[in-house]
Amino acid sequence: MAEIKTADVVKLRKTTGAGMMDCKKALQESGGDYDKAIEIIRKKGQAIANKRADREATEGAVLARTTEDRKTGALLVLNCETDFVAKNEDFVAFASSILDSALAQQAADLEALKALPLEGKTVEEAVMEQVGKIGEKLDLSFYQILSAEQMTAYVHPGNKLASLIGLNKSVDDAQVGKDVAMQVAAMNPVAVDKDRVPQEVIDKEIEIGKEQARREGKPEQIIEKIAMGKLNKYFKENTLLNQDFIKDNKKTIGQYLNEIDGDLTVTDFVRYGLKD
Repeated sequence: MAEIKTADVVKLRKTTGAGMMDCKKALQESGGDYDKAIEIIRKKGQAIANKRADREATEGAVLARTTEDRKTGALLVLNCETDFVAKNEDFVAFASSILDSALAQQAADLEALKALPLEGKTVEEAVMEQVGKIGEKLDLSFYQILSAEQMTAYVHPGNKLASLIGLNKSVDDAQVGKDVAMQVAAMNPVAVDKDRVPQEVIDKEIEIGKEQARREGKPEQIIEKIAMGKLNKYFKENTLLNQDFIKDNKKTIGQYLNEIDGDLTVTDFVRYGLKD
């Protein structure tokens, strides 16, 4: 059996993130071949992933961040099986490193993100190595990148909920973007404004409104009018610019932004909550 030096074990641990004993065993199995040892550890991660494929990875970290110039922002979700792992500093730091890479290299979508290089391997391979290290199923399940004149990210304490919003103009007061991002996190709007609600959602809400009115025994000739009234209420409660501002319900988000600048508005947003 080849002599395994402590320095090689430490080096392998630094490269793969695996435990010291796992690194030593991999080097022993590979006869001291460093590259083969890395492959052994990666295969171990794949084996654990295959074994735990039917497990639910419903915990994890939801992170959002912007570039330094605040022109681009990204939100990603790295799932794991248990809250214990989700709260682990190393797990959160690993998810954060993926997000940093995504922003630095402007990954267009989830598949592009998984293919990005990360410390000598792809992001997908790095996730698999973490599976071998942690012993739980991990899943990089969601990623979205947005650009605007000014982006703001908000991560709720605990890393279970995050939002990302874009404004059409730069605003000196950073609190403005934060207020809107927190509104998105808290109120979970379906769209920026009513004209961006998908037509299938509108049709469904109209049909629901009609059915409710019929069940209430309303005359058929006013069913349509009642349904449209309910639709307008839906727009009010579920579109960002028309929602009551959570910090001051005497005004809508649209009114709040217009008080700061008459042309200021939200261009887009993304929100993700693990428990939604």
